[in-house]
Formats: sequence, C-alpha cells, structure tokens
Amino acid sequence: MGARVLAVANQKGGVGKTTTTLTLAAALADRGNRVLIMDLDPHACASVHLRYYPEELVGTAYDLFSGDGQDTAALWKQIRHRHEMQPFDVVPAHIRLSELEVDLRSRKGKGTILQQALKAVEDDYDYIVLDCPPHVGILLVNAIVAADLLIIPIQTDFLALHGLKLLFDTVRVLNKAMPEPVRYKALATMYDKRAGACNRVLDLIGRKMGDNMFRSVIGIDTKFREASAQGKVIYDIDRNSRGAKAYEALAEEIATLW
Repeated sequence: MGARVLAVANQKGGVGKTTTTLTLAAALADRGNRVLIMDLDPHACASVHLRYYPEELVGTAYDLFSGDGQDTAALWKQIRHRHEMQPFDVVPAHIRLSELEVDLRSRKGKGTILQQALKAVEDDYDYIVLDCPPHVGILLVNAIVAADLLIIPIQTDFLALHGLKLLFDTVRVLNKAMPEPVRYKALATMYDKRAGACNRVLDLIGRKMGDNMFRSVIGIDTKFREASAQGKVIYDIDRNSRGAKAYEALAEEIATLW
C-alpha cells in the first residue's frame, strides 16, 4: 500500500492550516511513520517556518508543475529536502506557484499533475501532507484530487464558517468529475474553552459535520508561536504541552481511518 495523502485546506486564512500541516506531520513521524510535507502555498509559510527559503533552493514544488512530466524520479531527488534533526522530508514552495494558473491554462490533464507525480514516491512514505493555498485554483484542485483525505481546519469562530462554505462549493464541483467523492473531515482549531462563543461554534460545527469531524480539538497554546519563532515544531520545545498532546491525539485518530 502506498502513502496516504492528506490535504490540509481552508479558503479562509488564519485558521491554523500551516500549524496543522507541520505539527500533524511531526506527530505522524513521531509514531514511526515516514512522512513528506509538500508546501503548495505560494506564500511559502510552511517552508519559511522550517527555514527553507525558496530563493536559496535549487528545487521546489514549482518544478513539479512546470516540468513536462519526464524523468519525474530525478526531479523528486532535486526537490526533496531535509534539515538535520528534522523528522520528515520537505518539498518547499516558491512564489512562482502563483503563476501556474496562466502557465497551465492550456495543459491537458492539469488537475491531475500532482496525483500522477506522487506515484513516483508513494512507496517512500506512509503519509504525504499537503499544505494547500487559501484560494480556489489549480493548486487546490490538484491537492484535493490527489488526496485520500481532505483535512479542514476550522477556527472556533463564527467568521470561520464562511470559509467552510466556499471550500464545500469547490468539493461539490470536483465530485461531479471524480470517480469517488472527496473524503473529508473538519478539525476544530484555536479553541478556547473559557469563551462562550468558541463553545457555541464548536457545538454548531459538530452538529453540522457529524461523523465528518475529528474528535480531537486543537486548543490555543502559546507554544505554537514560540516554536514558529525558532523554526521548530511544538514537539521540539515542549512535547507535553496541550498543543502537542492534541496533535498526538489527531495522529492517532488518522491512523485508525484505514
């Protein structure tokens, strides 16, 4: 069995999308899994967090989409990176990913480029985690088409529910063209149990999503910010913190899905 592909996406920014990508990847690696992170967001937040600066790199995710699909194996060797002590491989993003809407306009099968490319490395990993851009476009479509599971981080805030509707509109359109419906689960993030509004939104999301919502809830934890400032993930600075434990629980939930 090849790698399980997890796409982390929400069309509203600031919901913990990149934090979820990085921390979940680290939690999965901590369980002994081989993990690859792919940063598909032109803003490259995940890449910069991990201290991969696109302008200094020979290979990035952009090369995977801009190539002609020939010699994919050689290309993967160029675009995968790993710093010392990191528990996962990383394919960093590049600002030029934002040009793909125009560059790929007339390319045949442009929505399945990533799905096809991942076949060359699917046996190298147990999980491939995709950090998706926060807007509809060719990159988000590629990620959802390639994914075994779409993970939707939702901030426990009323405004966050609007981004959820936009994403579901995209999924509905894709489902008409895909052989099987997109499998998805929502993840409540930035939860503050002391705030009444957070509790009401958490209850509302739970009723709306039912079984399509993770039991794990990610609370607010200042350790996430501290880790980011140091170019690390939360396990590197405090593996007993609330945030670390919450993502451990999420990794455990995901392991039971297949």
